[in-house]
Amino acid sequence: MKHNNWQGFKEGVWQEEINVRDFIQTNYRVYEGDDSFLSGPTERTSELMKKVQSLFALERQYGGVLDIDTATVSSLTSYTPGYIDKANELIVGLQTNRPLKRGVNPFGGMRMVRNACEAYGYKLSPKVEEEFRFRTTHNDGVFRAYTDEMRQARKCHVITGLPDAYGRGRIIGDYRRVAL
Repeated sequence: MKHNNWQGFKEGVWQEEINVRDFIQTNYRVYEGDDSFLSGPTERTSELMKKVQSLFALERQYGGVLDIDTATVSSLTSYTPGYIDKANELIVGLQTNRPLKRGVNPFGGMRMVRNACEAYGYKLSPKVEEEFRFRTTHNDGVFRAYTDEMRQARKCHVITGLPDAYGRGRIIGDYRRVAL
């Protein structure tokens, strides 16, 4: 079966079955040109970036963290939109309601989020502590699945790389603004 939207692509197994690898291998072309097709930042982007750079400098003066909201569990809906310069932004909305303000994500493990907050002079709020008394974090779930032998091997550093250490991402979000 041929589709009109396949025009311009080389034929392959990808047309008969779902096979992304074959599509890429069959239709991939090496680009041997230069970077002349790229353009620099617009004036608006440059002005926004100056503001962000000044916030980065302020953040460094504060020891690496400008602010942490220790009372709100980070989610898609936990913050109202935040802006650097609302009137000049095309891609809008920060991870929290203020630029470079960090949110906490205790779903990875409470001890880790507590330690991360304390490393920057903050204390996790009793409200979040109480909320997570009755929740299973990623870390809790993984450790429940471990056998006694696995726990001993991990404690002695015989085995490393288990999902409790690598599967949860950052606990205090450092989500820099990137235009995609």
